[in-house]
Amino acid sequence: MSTKIAITGKSGSGKTTIAKAFLNVIKGKFPDKSILLFDNDLSGELGHSYGLDIRNTIYGIRSGKHEYKTGIPEHMTKQEFIDWAMEDIIVSIDDNVDLIVSWLPGVKDCRCPITEQISYAVKRVLKRYDFIIFDCEFDLKYLMQLVDIDIDLSLIVANPTIESIKLAARISEYSAKYAAGGQMGIIINKVLNQDLSEVSLLAKKSEIDVLGTIPYDEIIGCGSTTRESAVVQDAIKQLYCRLNLPQGEY
Repeated sequence: MSTKIAITGKSGSGKTTIAKAFLNVIKGKFPDKSILLFDNDLSGELGHSYGLDIRNTIYGIRSGKHEYKTGIPEHMTKQEFIDWAMEDIIVSIDDNVDLIVSWLPGVKDCRCPITEQISYAVKRVLKRYDFIIFDCEFDLKYLMQLVDIDIDLSLIVANPTIESIKLAARISEYSAKYAAGGQMGIIINKVLNQDLSEVSLLAKKSEIDVLGTIPYDEIIGCGSTTRESAVVQDAIKQLYCRLNLPQGEY
């Protein structure tokens, strides 16, 4: 059974940095487990953080614009072809970590056969991994247009401002029906000596759980392209024990 973590929030809130911090914490706890990074954000920032310009995406399969690394096998059904193409776009990051990029979703409420076939192929890929970390576009709706799955943990990344908490409340409202049964809450990111009493009170009034806070990291603030942060990783390590996730040792 795969453990699925979805990280949502406004672009620029720090989702990719937090996704990579979760990756490193999970690798430390479970060094033998397989992990899939699933880039569901239109910016493709996860791939960029590894120095990769990934052009082969799930959307490319759907649109027929995918450039295959090998010749296309003959005599396949459409579903077999899509399953094969899905394998072709998976990028290996290291021995136990892979990356896949979705890019644009299908047309809203499209019921054409390829929508169902791609969803089926994505589910087959997800089942192979022990952990999947989704770097999402704003909320869960965009992800669920691609594949309808249960999410174990939905994290909304917010900054320590009233405006950001209000936006997080909207994201929580939009995403709640897709996260039913899983844990959902917000992480207040980029905290730098602020008084959080007002934003915490607003979150409480909005009936969303504040699962933790993450300090501001000056290195990330200066535009680190790798999105690697020891400060953020340490905060996620401390937060992890309060989440409904497999625990293990670090």
